[in-house]
Amino acid sequence: MLNQIIQYFQTNAGEYFQDVGQHLFLSFTSLLIAAIIAFPLGYLGSKNKVIAAFCESFAQILRIIPSLALLFILIPFIGTGVAPALIALVVLALPPLVVNTVLGFNEVPKDLEEVGLSLGMTNMDLLKQISLPLALPYILNGIKLALVEVIASASLATYIGAGGLGQLIMTGLGLYKMQYVVIGGVSVALLSLLAMIIFDLIIGKVRENDQGNY
Repeated sequence: MLNQIIQYFQTNAGEYFQDVGQHLFLSFTSLLIAAIIAFPLGYLGSKNKVIAAFCESFAQILRIIPSLALLFILIPFIGTGVAPALIALVVLALPPLVVNTVLGFNEVPKDLEEVGLSLGMTNMDLLKQISLPLALPYILNGIKLALVEVIASASLATYIGAGGLGQLIMTGLGLYKMQYVVIGGVSVALLSLLAMIIFDLIIGKVRENDQGNY
């Protein structure tokens, strides 16, 4: 098996890194789209109970939709390729982003906001100088959870022709070449683990700064 893996990289390194690049493109593009939707929604949810209830219900509904099922549901409407894969991954990324954003802003002490208002700060000043810095560890944790889930699930995108490391896994299964399956599976696992480690380090650093500033 080890010799077969070495031989694969000797002859298919370019194709492998192309698959990795496509996998990362799908993951980070869907995460960015989800973040653009989730962050304003989560902030508004922290300020309004009705919106908060909507956010919670919204997240719960999205969580019960299987990614693979959604991929196939979208095919009759927008076909195959990158677009339906991105939509499915955005749906997957939204719940942890929305929930953690609401949680983060809800954890901001109300007395700090009242002090800021008494000093003449505007709502935007409060957001930039008090609320966002204190909520940031929770928001980053949501990004971490969403990114790990998206990286792992992006492998399914190959079922509708969107490419990525799932293509390598499917090729291995189809041709009974287990070295392809191992390379693809381990690569996805390592990318997920790397994303988790990086965000854990960032979150730890942000928490240290918060403790020093407040």
